[in-house]
Amino acid sequence: MTGIRRTLAILGAVALSLTAVPATAAAGITDEVTMSLAKNGTLHVVEKISGGSGELKRTFLTRTRFDDDNDRLYQISNVKGGTLAGDVLTMKAPGTVEYDVKGAVTPAGAIEELRWFAVNGWSTPVTKATVKVSGPGQVQNLSCFAGELTSAIGCTSASMDHGATEAAFEQQNVGPGQALTVVVGYTKGSTSGAPILERRFSLAGAFTLNAVTGGALAALLVLLLGGVGLLYWTRGRDSRVAAGNERNTVAPVQNGHFSPPDGVRPGQIGTLVDEQADVVDVTATIVDLAVRGYLRIDEQPRQAYDAPDWTLVRLPNAPVNTLLPYERALYDAIFDGRDMVLLSQLSGSFASHLGKVRDALYTDVVTQGWFARRPDTERTRWTVIGVALIGLGLLATVALAWFTTYGLLGLALVIAGGALAVGGQYMPAKTAKGSAALAHTLGFREYLFSGDLGEVPEQHRVELFSRYLPYAVIFDGVEHWSRVVASVTGNGHQSDNLYWYHGPAEWDLSKFAGSMRTFTTTTSGAISASRQFRTL
Repeated sequence: MTGIRRTLAILGAVALSLTAVPATAAAGITDEVTMSLAKNGTLHVVEKISGGSGELKRTFLTRTRFDDDNDRLYQISNVKGGTLAGDVLTMKAPGTVEYDVKGAVTPAGAIEELRWFAVNGWSTPVTKATVKVSGPGQVQNLSCFAGELTSAIGCTSASMDHGATEAAFEQQNVGPGQALTVVVGYTKGSTSGAPILERRFSLAGAFTLNAVTGGALAALLVLLLGGVGLLYWTRGRDSRVAAGNERNTVAPVQNGHFSPPDGVRPGQIGTLVDEQADVVDVTATIVDLAVRGYLRIDEQPRQAYDAPDWTLVRLPNAPVNTLLPYERALYDAIFDGRDMVLLSQLSGSFASHLGKVRDALYTDVVTQGWFARRPDTERTRWTVIGVALIGLGLLATVALAWFTTYGLLGLALVIAGGALAVGGQYMPAKTAKGSAALAHTLGFREYLFSGDLGEVPEQHRVELFSRYLPYAVIFDGVEHWSRVVASVTGNGHQSDNLYWYHGPAEWDLSKFAGSMRTFTTTTSGAISASRQFRTL
């Protein structure tokens, strides 16, 4: 019995060993590689695959890190015996495949070095790999590495023939994720090959600041910003005032009648001074229309917590046909077929009208000869050009940063575009006539606030000082001039209303300054609520 048990144990061990061999034996292929390096630096590779069957795939390693800024590329072409799709080669085993490699040669001091991943990326293990390399000169040195791509472990064997014209390498068991890398050195100048480099993108590298980029950026900024400054100097400055039209402070009252300098209306003055048709110009024009007898402003009675309100009343027989185009546009926008309207009802209802008033004001200052072109059009044109330059600069920055290290140069265009967009607000330029009108206007402003109003007959004071008030709105002196108007009659006692402004019951001219200040503020708010009086 003992002998039988021993015999069965031996037979079981033999059977177990026979079944275990296939489980530990690794199926794979044999790869015989022949490589020849041409004078132009192109490496021609022939691989003979045996020991396998069916379809095989190999994924070439075509990109490696070269230095801190660049990747090294290997270009595969002229494939025969298989199909290359991207970096993946497909072939039938057993079989032979051929291909060319460019970019495998690197100058290194006194030699030039051929480096190629002779075996790697196969979809099945390579049980044995042999590599033979021939080139255009004698072999100066050789080495090989096996295992992982970053491995520094040498291959199974590396040698050269007696004439140093051919190098041979061998490696056993190269796994799917492993490689056999061969390196062969030749005398410098043996080939014209060179590595193919592609810059690796990084923000730090794209916007490198050094003597070259910094100097180029400074020079470009000086050139572009200098161009913007020159543009303003030649196009954006007001023309010089002609001789004899210099600023003066002549009183605009002749024979008891008010005559503004150069016949300029308040709305025109506002547009002339700041080159914009804005809400204060319209508010001043409404007051001016009242003072000149085209409408009346009636302050509504209110309780302690009521919001102030006013009624604008159309006056009959007013010569509306004598109004300037912008004044007529405003007059029609206020009443719109009505004889009276609450100021509060105008808030938000001017959307279809104020654009016309604005256009008419800009057209008027051109018609007067004060500007060669509409100020709003001039601002818009240069602002659009500046924004377009910013966009171009951003595109240039992205392109330069992606493909070069000169991304900073694109920022110069962005800065110049921003300067032009901002500077475009100052590009409207007055003509000589406009500059003269502005000089007279500023002289009138000095006269208006000088306190020396001369001898004005008492019977003319209310009308004359009322005529000053719309200009005071433009010059931000409403409260001061409202007090002047209130002081010419009544002397703080209950008095008749002004011919153009009526207060509620128990109201007198002593309250006029506060009423007028609130009216101008509320009117500007009602106009701006329409969201139509916005300038670039």
